[in-house]
Amino acid sequence: MVTKSLLYEFLRVHPLLSLDTSVFIYFVERHPRYHGLCTPVFEGIEKGRVQATTSTLTLLEILVQPYRKNLEDLVLKFFALLTTYPNLRWVDLNVDIADTAARLRADHRLKTPDAIQAATAICSGATGFLCNDAVFKRVKGFDCLLLDDCLRVSTDT
Repeated sequence: MVTKSLLYEFLRVHPLLSLDTSVFIYFVERHPRYHGLCTPVFEGIEKGRVQATTSTLTLLEILVQPYRKNLEDLVLKFFALLTTYPNLRWVDLNVDIADTAARLRADHRLKTPDAIQAATAICSGATGFLCNDAVFKRVKGFDCLLLDDCLRVSTDT
């Protein structure tokens, strides 16, 4: 059973949040474990209850496997969703994000893509970061919620 109360509270408290790549993949590919958690996130973004940001690095990360497997229909599905989604702002890598990412990478021993995602969130002013990788909990510049945390809550109750 999936409980969404932790997620809904997170969305309420963080009207501007940043999304990691995994959230997009789980949503578009209808991941059996996480799709039910991602759906209210994207509904909230679409309806304007939540504003979201993500790095353009997200697009790169998302498209690697569909291109590798020659799944052109999935590439088109991702492009259709990602380039037209309302209330979702794509943030290009710039000097400020690169500098912040370098500092985060040095301070928290993050991999470069993770440092760029975290720096994008911080430089965009996002107070919440939604992902499924505990490495982001090391970063102090935002409140991080793991999708797995929502699932753990549901199995603990």
